[in-house]
Amino acid sequence: MFGTQSSTDFGTPYFKLSTSESASSSSSTKTKRKTTIVSKANNSLTVKFEDIYGFVVEGNIDDVNILNDVSEKVRKQGKVWWEIEASRGANWYLQSQYSSILVGISVASFRPSVLSNTITLKKLIRKGIPPNLRPKVWLTVSGASKKRSTVPESYYDDLIRATEGKVTPATRQIDNDLPRTFPGHAWLDTSDGQASLRRVLVGYSFRDSDVGYCQGLNYVAAFLLLVMKTEEDAFWMLAVLLENVLVNDCYTDNLSGCHVEQRVFRDLLAKNCPRIATHLDDLGFDISLVATEWFLCLFCKSLPSETTMRVWDVLFNEGAKVLFHVALAIFKMNEENLWNAHQIGQVIKIIQTTTNHLFDPDELMTVAFEKIGSMTTNTIAKQRKKQEPMVMAEIDQRVQRLNGLKKLEDGK
Repeated sequence: MFGTQSSTDFGTPYFKLSTSESASSSSSTKTKRKTTIVSKANNSLTVKFEDIYGFVVEGNIDDVNILNDVSEKVRKQGKVWWEIEASRGANWYLQSQYSSILVGISVASFRPSVLSNTITLKKLIRKGIPPNLRPKVWLTVSGASKKRSTVPESYYDDLIRATEGKVTPATRQIDNDLPRTFPGHAWLDTSDGQASLRRVLVGYSFRDSDVGYCQGLNYVAAFLLLVMKTEEDAFWMLAVLLENVLVNDCYTDNLSGCHVEQRVFRDLLAKNCPRIATHLDDLGFDISLVATEWFLCLFCKSLPSETTMRVWDVLFNEGAKVLFHVALAIFKMNEENLWNAHQIGQVIKIIQTTTNHLFDPDELMTVAFEKIGSMTTNTIAKQRKKQEPMVMAEIDQRVQRLNGLKKLEDGK
């Protein structure tokens, strides 16, 4: 497996305090994880440690305690999955027909056993997939395995061989972005890590020339590599993500799909958090200041790694509407703080501080799916259709302005 994850990593505390340290913060006891005391001031201990995905996390003791609690929850959730597998048979979840690419199928068409698996699987996935099961479950529920089955087994290897040595605008941009992709990461910031990431990105840029490569995909593909067991699995997860799960044109040159998503999100925010939406409008706050990165990088640059994985668990199973649930939840969790903000900079700081320290995925997922109104895929599709003409008109106007400026410069 790429990166540093192992099947026993979850369940191992990130950091342990001895009894004397809990009282005085005077010493530390290390576990198998690499942990460093960064500073100790005002009787508050700040530590830096590496999570199971190889990312360096810096936080205080409260953050570490939350992560230890999360680690224990993941261990217990893994036990639930194994108990269900023991009662229903190995790989029972592979029989479930529920996935983001099968929206609209009548429930009545399911066999009772499949329907039972479907309902159970949805509930389980919302509580988190055990890390060692994520590769197989993601491939199944997203439709990536089915997509791969439609082409020859050698497809990925043939594609990589065919693209070796070829230079395009996409490959040049990929080469520029590789060193910027999670610099300092234990595996991604190595020659092997960057070579794997390059192959996945270049391969896909040739598979879909309309998308080619867009900045943001490097972070998404990097996270996929850290989770999936093979480079080829990561490639097919990227393919199903761009071709089936997310909105069309999200990563094309003009980012029209991303602009549409942000407009839809702005309307949903006004509906679900009207007081805050009005307040932010009065401040002149543009949603794109935070939402662009969310929708392009699917929160992997904003949220802690395991929280991101939990979001992606549900994303691959239920579709892109999940991104709106999560984005709305972040604003919902900060309603009072945002209401008291009087400058755009304060709003950005509140949002970024919250996302960077959302170490407990359950806190976010509870708000996202229990305190945000229901959203169906059809409702989101109607909202997108409403926003698309306005987005395209804005893009056309922008292009016309740029062409006009270019003509003026050429005439000088």
